Amino acid sequence: MGGVLAGKEAIMDKKKIKKPRWVRLDNAAKIYPAARRRNWSNVFRQSVTLSEDVDADVLSSALEICVMRFPSIAARLRKGLFWYYLQQLESAPDIMEEYSYPLTYMSKEEMERCAFRVIVYRNRIAVEFFHSLTDGTGAMIFLKNLTAEYLEQKYGIKVPCEYGILDRTAQPFEEELEDCFPKNAGTVPASRKDTNAWHMCGEPQKDGFLNLTCFRLPLNDTLELAHRYNATLTVFMSAVMMHALLNLQKEKVESPRKRRPIKLLIPVNLRRLFPSTTLRNFAMYTIPELDPRLGEYSLGEICKVIEHKIGAEFTAKHMSKVIATNVNDERNLLVRLIPLPLKNAVMKAVFDSVGEKKSCLTLSNIGCVKVPEVMGKYIRRFDFILGVQAAAPYNCGMLSYGDTVYINFIRNIKDAELERHFFAVLQELGISVTVESNQNGR
Repeated sequence: MGGVLAGKEAIMDKKKIKKPRWVRLDNAAKIYPAARRRNWSNVFRQSVTLSEDVDADVLSSALEICVMRFPSIAARLRKGLFWYYLQQLESAPDIMEEYSYPLTYMSKEEMERCAFRVIVYRNRIAVEFFHSLTDGTGAMIFLKNLTAEYLEQKYGIKVPCEYGILDRTAQPFEEELEDCFPKNAGTVPASRKDTNAWHMCGEPQKDGFLNLTCFRLPLNDTLELAHRYNATLTVFMSAVMMHALLNLQKEKVESPRKRRPIKLLIPVNLRRLFPSTTLRNFAMYTIPELDPRLGEYSLGEICKVIEHKIGAEFTAKHMSKVIATNVNDERNLLVRLIPLPLKNAVMKAVFDSVGEKKSCLTLSNIGCVKVPEVMGKYIRRFDFILGVQAAAPYNCGMLSYGDTVYINFIRNIKDAELERHFFAVLQELGISVTVESNQNGR
């Protein structure tokens, strides 16, 4: 193993001689620095739980390799005259210890030093990313490669380049650093007009504490039930979430006439429509809607609404229109020449008015996580945690690994009302559920 490490160190030393790269923020990433505020930063977490406690020294060595291999992710956020940009780190950041809760606020000063964190707690490696760096797909590739490098150095195994594992001694391909939005923008932009959604509220937690609740479901049983509704896992779990939201609003708002639309933001991976190997942001979303004033909805009806919405919008033609709307704003000469402070104020106002008001929360499913077989015996699970919204108390991340579906709710209010309704829907369906929480009684 020592010879392998020495060879890698020599290769990485050669890489360090080169001047650190800088890249413009991709089209989706530009809104995030502008939209952040004193108590909110758009950060998400992906983590892997191993079969043994993590050796922090070996992980630091593995991180050094990955920092050189992923220059657009292992980066700091820098401020230009007209736009923010990313600058590659020259060396790996320190490994951090776990806080009392995930996704603590990432300050402007921290982002300027390093816009991601690597956190160790016992046998868990977590990476928290500022969303301008990458999306869920790129983040998972980074985490997989960090894990593969760690396992190779720790146990002397050889991990093949499959399931997102890359050659970490190679230079990054330019395609990995590409902003894929401009080239896939259509000639006809989509309208931004949309209705506002119902928003949950509650008593805030003290000191910014975030409550995390993880639902663990058996994958095969859940898939079998989804197929009874002729639904994919994403459609089925989205329907369960919207059913829970309907029930919660019914409990909160007695008069049907006063109830607001139930809308769920579902991110979609554009790499499935426009073939790409970019590791930067390349996702859009669809927002299915239910009008509770029309009466009760069965789970089957909700599945159909979501399926039809995704089917109609997750097409190359439609998504090119949505992309064009954002890209046209960026290409506008007046917008390009506005100094960054004024540009930030405008983008923040747009984000506040049309961004998060259009959905109750996000349910982001990054799908089935697979790793090379040689890695499997060292890994127990993966998790995906979104940060709460800026102006709403919930968000939800989901993935499956092995024989289990992991659904992570996060909230910044005290009462777990949505989680209770979500659990009740699952119970009614006969799905076996295991629930974990970091709730501390505050």
